[in-house]
Amino acid sequence: MKNAVLMLEESKQKLSNTEKNAAEYILSNTKAASEMNIQELAQATFTSASTLYRMCRNMGFQGYKDFRRSLIYAMFLRDQNQSRESAEILRSDSMEDIIDKVSVRNITAIEDSRHLIDPVTLMKCVELVQNAHTVLLFGIGASFCAAKDAHLKFLRINKPCNINEDWHSQLLMARNARPDDMGIVISYSGETREIVECMDAMRENHTPIVAITRFTKTPVSKRADYKLYTAANEATFRSGAMSSRISQLNVIDILYTAYVNSRFDESQKQFSKTHINKTT
Repeated sequence: MKNAVLMLEESKQKLSNTEKNAAEYILSNTKAASEMNIQELAQATFTSASTLYRMCRNMGFQGYKDFRRSLIYAMFLRDQNQSRESAEILRSDSMEDIIDKVSVRNITAIEDSRHLIDPVTLMKCVELVQNAHTVLLFGIGASFCAAKDAHLKFLRINKPCNINEDWHSQLLMARNARPDDMGIVISYSGETREIVECMDAMRENHTPIVAITRFTKTPVSKRADYKLYTAANEATFRSGAMSSRISQLNVIDILYTAYVNSRFDESQKQFSKTHINKTT
């Protein structure tokens, strides 16, 4: 089911001023809004029922009832995640505590990210991969691990792709990008200066860009043509990327699987061709 809260956040900049005011009210008063019918919400937001209905349709809902169900579902997910969310690791934690806390945080990251990925956007990203002469992969630090995973996956099915661990090499790759290439940039914070510079270089070359990043407005999300979001449940300043890395790898798996599925017969032949027997 769609998550109305997340979709409102994502759609705010595309709404009219009247619709935007209604969206702000709903986001600030989610519980109250979820209990109102369309006439009551129109009165509370100083709009009209037709405006609210149009806003819901523009976001992809069948109507207000569909939107309201999604709003209630979003609240349920939020409450569920808050109840499952564990405290930070403490000095006094036992081995069992550490196992539980890290595992729950990673599971929650994947579950939250699942509700952030829009199938229509995913399909457009798959089409970009299909049509790209070369897939260019970008990531710094822990995000490079996810980019490297994508490189190995695309290599298996013989999709031309490039990756460089050194940032200067990534920047050169971006400056040499062509309009018939595509870039996949991976940045949890969405604020990594080196990644932003690479994106600016690709934009100058009219190279389409897909960003795998957290669900918030950042320099990376503003520059991307398409966004595949990961849940922002990890502090931007942290001792080490954990749940963010897990959710990035999950998004890579989803994009790769969707691409393979779109070329099912060809992919199966390629899997057979590139299979490497393991010695025992």
